Formats: sequence, C-alpha cells, structure tokens
Amino acid sequence: MAPGKQPTMDELAERIIYSDRYSDDRFEYRHVILPKAMLKYIPKHLFSPDDSGLLRILEENEWRGIGITQSLGWEHFEVHAPEPHILLFRRPLVSSEELRNVDSHMRASNAIDHPSQPAKR
Repeated sequence: MAPGKQPTMDELAERIIYSDRYSDDRFEYRHVILPKAMLKYIPKHLFSPDDSGLLRILEENEWRGIGITQSLGWEHFEVHAPEPHILLFRRPLVSSEELRNVDSHMRASNAIDHPSQPAKR
C-alpha cells in the first residue's frame, strides 16, 4: 500500500486473524480478530442499534460479506465488548458416531441418486 493511501476492504480482509480452535463438551470455538481500521468500512446496519459501536450478531452471509472466510457450520454468537473488533464464533461438536451416520446417509443417498449401471455385454 502506498504511503498516505487508505487500505481497501479487500486489503484489510487479508489481515484478518483467525485463532486456533478450542472446545468444550458441546462446541468448537474460535475468535476472529478484524483489523481495527476495518470497522470504519463495515456498513452501519451491521452495528448494534444502541450506538455502542459494537457489531450486532451477524448472519453467515453478513460475516462472509465483510471478508471473514471459514468452513461451513460456524455461527457468530458474541462480540467481545471491550474489543469490538474481536468476533467469537462457535459450531456444534460432532461425535464420531454422528459422522458415521452422516457418511452412511450420504452413501445411501448417492446410491439412490446414481444407481449402478448394469454391465454391458
């Protein structure tokens, strides 16, 4: 970036920091640290209406729209009030048994959608 030039939203999005994941017995968590300058570029309708300067809880399309990129399943559930540029995310933990059930269901669904073709002679 040239001296004196304001960073673009894309340039700021490249500086977003994603924490390591951590968990309890129900959820996997991570926090996302936005560059402080990014808050000036975020549309006003994404902020809490109480004039606190905090972002409200964002829907997935909203947080993706400001440049946050994560795999599926994450939900924004809290803003760290003392530091409004830190957003907290979580997603439910999935047990090995649940993963096996999903895998079995997907295989069965795939077999129904794409039945085996009889061998040609």
